Amino acid sequence: MSREAAEERTSLFRYLTAEHCADYLAIMRLFSSTLLADLSAAEVSGLLREEGRDLDADATEERCRTLVRWGNLIRSLRDARVPTVAAYRHSRARFQMSTLGGRVQRQVEDVLRATDGAREVARELLGHTVTVLDSILERLSAPAPDAEALAAEVTTVFNNQALFSESARDFYSYLGSVLTRYDLAGGEYATLKGLLLEYVDLISNDVARHCPAIVDRLGRLDPFLGRLVEVLATLPGLDTGDSPVERLPGRSLADWAQLAAWYTGSRGSSGPAQLRAAAEQALGQLITNAKRMLSSGGTGASRRADLLRLAALFATADAEQAQRAFAAAFGAYGMRHLGSGPEEPDAQVSPTTSWWHAPPIEVPLSLRERGDRSARGRSSRVPDPGLDRVRLMAQAEQEAGRLRAAVAELIAAGNMHGAQVSDFAREVLLDYVGDFLARHQMLPPEEPVTMPFEDVGMNLIVTYSKGRLTQLRSPAGTSCEFDELIIEVEQIAGQATSGGTQ
Repeated sequence: MSREAAEERTSLFRYLTAEHCADYLAIMRLFSSTLLADLSAAEVSGLLREEGRDLDADATEERCRTLVRWGNLIRSLRDARVPTVAAYRHSRARFQMSTLGGRVQRQVEDVLRATDGAREVARELLGHTVTVLDSILERLSAPAPDAEALAAEVTTVFNNQALFSESARDFYSYLGSVLTRYDLAGGEYATLKGLLLEYVDLISNDVARHCPAIVDRLGRLDPFLGRLVEVLATLPGLDTGDSPVERLPGRSLADWAQLAAWYTGSRGSSGPAQLRAAAEQALGQLITNAKRMLSSGGTGASRRADLLRLAALFATADAEQAQRAFAAAFGAYGMRHLGSGPEEPDAQVSPTTSWWHAPPIEVPLSLRERGDRSARGRSSRVPDPGLDRVRLMAQAEQEAGRLRAAVAELIAAGNMHGAQVSDFAREVLLDYVGDFLARHQMLPPEEPVTMPFEDVGMNLIVTYSKGRLTQLRSPAGTSCEFDELIIEVEQIAGQATSGGTQ
């Protein structure tokens, strides 16, 4: 089918969703109520008025012309004896339903009449199909089969197949739509459980019993299909010349091949296999719902009763009570800024700070998607600390060696005024002087105060002398000056320079 033809076919459904769709639907119902209805706009307007829909003749004429443009109606020209030209023009504005328009309207009525509940599966047609196929085989074995009776049985086989397939699809579609609901609980779940465990099992048993028999009959009928089609072709049929004709099913070899493929799966998955898979999927979903209802801590627990109670409260409450109930039920309080721990960029933000002004917080993926911080996956193996221990010991030994060398350099310098030491020795001296001043905040004038550092075998001697200055030099330059302090370093008597840490 070309793209233009497809667009023309889809326009047949436009009257269902277009503006004034109720008027269009009422008009199409009038034309489909009788066989070959031929009505004018004035007659349609009068019939609609009898049904309680007030639509004048001009508006009805416009609606009918629009339906003609969409392909649902066609114009009907009829000779009429009228006294005036105006009456003649009015009599020519008559309409009939088109072929495809009538088929669309019948489908629409079927959908509108359908209920939201389950549809029974025509499972009894499987056994009847076996019986009819046996009758067809018996008739084809005769020298001169009855073509009329044979045609009736062929049509019955394909009608049975169409009705069974359609009802099975509708039933399992309903079953799937209900089983996916999270508010399924209580009596509704018990009813559905009985439906699934009993009725689905009944369908499965019928399919398992009759489908092999149908496959066997179709295999036995395969050598006679050519003769069957020839016999059916002898019956008088619809011949319109070059116009295409939609023939009844079963009149061609392709129809029988498609029927056999549905049962055998020669062109993909077979129909019985699809029915079994649908039953297994429905049973699995039923078990999942049962686990959900039995698990009190599950995330899919039904809240249907709670929501109904809340809806009843909203229906009877005034505006203030409804606002309070909504806030309490859904936590819809005023916006607050909640701290999430030491990772927050600015810990000074108070809970009253608006979200608009507070800096954003990076929420962990586990908390954002699962609502918790629990770790997922396997725990990592504990690393062997042996290599780290060796590395740390070597690093500590290296630092202790540098400290010994720096202390020996300070002892060798003695008086720090004008001494030239390394940058690291200068940093070590500053650390020890800081410890000394922290313990001796008031020094007597002109009296040396000694503080021993036994861990490194060194005495630090500091004398407060007004007007004196101690300057310490290092490769970085005159890096520090001690005002009114005389600083000296000597080795503790009888103790060698140690490599301990401060």
